[in-house]
Amino acid sequence: MAVAFGINVAMVVAAVAGAIVFHSVALFAEAGHVLSDVGAIALGLFAAAMASRPAKGQRTFGFYRTEILAALANGVLLVAVAVFVLVEAVMRLSNPSHVHGLGVLAIGAVELVGNLIATLALAGGDREDINLEAVLRHSAADVLGALAVLVSGAIVFATGWNRVDPITGILLSALIFAGSWRLIAEPMNVLMEAAPSGVDVQQVGTAMVSVEGVREVHDLHVWTVTSGFPALAAHVRTDPGRDPDEVRHALEHELSERFGIEHTTLQVMAEQLLEIEDRRPARE
Repeated sequence: MAVAFGINVAMVVAAVAGAIVFHSVALFAEAGHVLSDVGAIALGLFAAAMASRPAKGQRTFGFYRTEILAALANGVLLVAVAVFVLVEAVMRLSNPSHVHGLGVLAIGAVELVGNLIATLALAGGDREDINLEAVLRHSAADVLGALAVLVSGAIVFATGWNRVDPITGILLSALIFAGSWRLIAEPMNVLMEAAPSGVDVQQVGTAMVSVEGVREVHDLHVWTVTSGFPALAAHVRTDPGRDPDEVRHALEHELSERFGIEHTTLQVMAEQLLEIEDRRPARE
């Protein structure tokens, strides 16, 4: 992310200078998009640093969810950029300005190369990390955006049709909107403590009940602490003749091997103990 950050700062400067000199809303849109990447990467680096801090005090899970909050902030930032670009492009569409096609073409080529390098650098990271994935999606969208700017500049240079520039800006805003959806939806699922993506809670419960010695599973909860950190809690009733600790170990192994859930909190109680407790007279 640090490598991508340096590349993106340089591209923002180039795109803003090109937008001013060559009167291009497409370059302005690209500059806004890349600027959002600079903020996204800076936020991502900060979140990664915070997430590495040890748990202490009131924060028993540490600062893991800083990465989730960063991904959500990046998604909201992308939506804001998309709205701004769309409004500017629509205004330019009705009143197009003279665009210097050759200049836009040159800046677009520089942006394309820079974005490709940054995206390849980010793609080498851990794709399970939603924080890194958020930054990578920003960068991948920028590759397409730079390509659109490149094509737009080539059309203006070859034909003189200036309206292709704001049209490219509108297409870029749609691209930004599309890229922001997952960055908002997934962090919201984590914050609402929904089950991890790809994990069927009913299948988890069925698999747990099928473990030898398990009679019943209830109060089953499956959620995500942060990217790649699923957690599970449940109450389990076991057969009277089985060692509860052995059953618990078997359940932990099943959950780890089949669903990749390593962090579990299982309250295991033998059936016979529950029956004794049920026969106790109620206190007034």
